[in-house]
Amino acid sequence: MACDPVLEAFLAAAPDCVLVRVDRVAGSAPREAGAWMLVSAGESYGTIGGGRLEFEAMKAARAMLAGDGAARRIEMTLGPETGQCCGGRVAVTLARLDDAARMALGRAAGARPPVYVMGAGHVGRALAGLLAQMPVRAVLVDSRAGELARAPAGVEARLSALPEAEIRAAPPGSAFVVLTHDHGLDFLLAAEALARGDAAYVGLIGSASKRARFLRHLAETGQADRAGALTCPIGAAGAGDKRPAVIAAFALAEIMGALARAPAARADAPPGLIPCGGW
Repeated sequence: MACDPVLEAFLAAAPDCVLVRVDRVAGSAPREAGAWMLVSAGESYGTIGGGRLEFEAMKAARAMLAGDGAARRIEMTLGPETGQCCGGRVAVTLARLDDAARMALGRAAGARPPVYVMGAGHVGRALAGLLAQMPVRAVLVDSRAGELARAPAGVEARLSALPEAEIRAAPPGSAFVVLTHDHGLDFLLAAEALARGDAAYVGLIGSASKRARFLRHLAETGQADRAGALTCPIGAAGAGDKRPAVIAAFALAEIMGALARAPAARADAPPGLIPCGGW
């Protein structure tokens, strides 16, 4: 089952739709090769960058759905004559979504990198709500049922008396953000995440003094070599703004940047459906 409920709902409501995929890019363009969207007769999911390119692609997709052919390819130069001044050239492929492609999309969505938010307080809930809108699997972990009950829509809320066990059991390449209600628990969970050695991101909420205390803790426990993988405080680009939503927004940028640099980046992109052609 897809981890993106919006995609899942779209696929359930659209028995017939077209996968529109950026196949090739030369020069500057709104989206990179591999970007994709789905188009049905009346709705769409995702984007290939908007503007005239997307408009023409959606028009062609709906013509296909109305009976005008099967797979096709659109090439466009993004210049003043198209109302898009990126200056590049883009090739877009369109193909009717068959059962095999639907299953591939479901598997790809299920393979989204997990981000574990360890703590369902104000910042944790704000961050989880933002992550729910990203191409990731947002998991909110806490031992307090009352706080988890306030989890945003689209977030996997996980009640756990042993949150460190959740970290140990997480898939390779996961991201971890530690912001519980207890400093001692924060240290335990951050150390557990760093000890894995395969996390895409390990963030710890706090201050410069909390970071210094935690680094001493790592040194005292023989883990000083892991300090370089730690981001603490999270959301530091916010220049000291301590409002939960602001901290969450800057932490989100850190997390998504780290995931983009990870080896498994863009695992949600579907495979090409039409062989690439030359320019």
